[in-house]
Amino acid sequence: MEKLLGADVVSAMTEKMREQLTKMQAAPCLATVRVGEKGDDISYERGAKKRMEKLGIECKSYVFDADISNDDFMREFSRINEDESVNGILLLRPLPKHLDEKKICEIINPEKDVDCISPVNIEKVFVGDETGFLPCTAAAVMECLSFANVDLQGKNAVVVGRSLVVGKPLSMLLLNKNATVTICHSKTQDLAQVCSRADVLISCIGRAKMLTDAHVKSGAVVIDVGINVDDDGKLCGDFDFEKASEKAQIITPVPGGVGSVTTAVLGLQVIRAAKMQWK
Repeated sequence: MEKLLGADVVSAMTEKMREQLTKMQAAPCLATVRVGEKGDDISYERGAKKRMEKLGIECKSYVFDADISNDDFMREFSRINEDESVNGILLLRPLPKHLDEKKICEIINPEKDVDCISPVNIEKVFVGDETGFLPCTAAAVMECLSFANVDLQGKNAVVVGRSLVVGKPLSMLLLNKNATVTICHSKTQDLAQVCSRADVLISCIGRAKMLTDAHVKSGAVVIDVGINVDDDGKLCGDFDFEKASEKAQIITPVPGGVGSVTTAVLGLQVIRAAKMQWK
């Protein structure tokens, strides 16, 4: 069994990104937009900022009170959206329910939408148009598979989870690599049987240690996107790592796997956004 570490993937990506940055006329700029003080949002924002600083990408942080009115937030977001010094925008979601998140997703400049929340970029994922931006977590999974030299052509890939953030777009990316893709979810019958036929098994369903060795085909590549807390209060993935490791050929741990690659993908997309805008 080979443990596929996010740090190794990030290291390879960072080297390539720094080469690109040395050829650019200025440092690209990412704007993070957060509403309220949710712990998950703060943690992700902190990780994104740290990654940008390591790369040499400028990072501007915009934080608004949780009770900001919809009109005020729309006005402030539009100002950030129109700021020519900002190349990429990361909106931390979900927003408080009184804010019109759907409208924000519709008005974000697709050329600054580095986490694929615009309907324009989402559509491009599903039609295979590579001029758009990918959802960072789905793209991070593909980076991990590429780093591990996993040949997807003709392989049976199973994705457990059907969210528009990870599961559905990831399935499209796998299809584009000529994998045969099955999407599973909470209502799938005989889940273990379906999963155990997968050459590449990816879970993004968000249920702690839900998948065990019974779900894993011997020699399969296992990618765990889930971030959960187990009964002991420790971070864990959707797979029972110890049990799944007994049969997997390659497996990503949680923590230390896909999650750490996500902010590196964010940096990559900010660089690409800047290139598009400055060209």
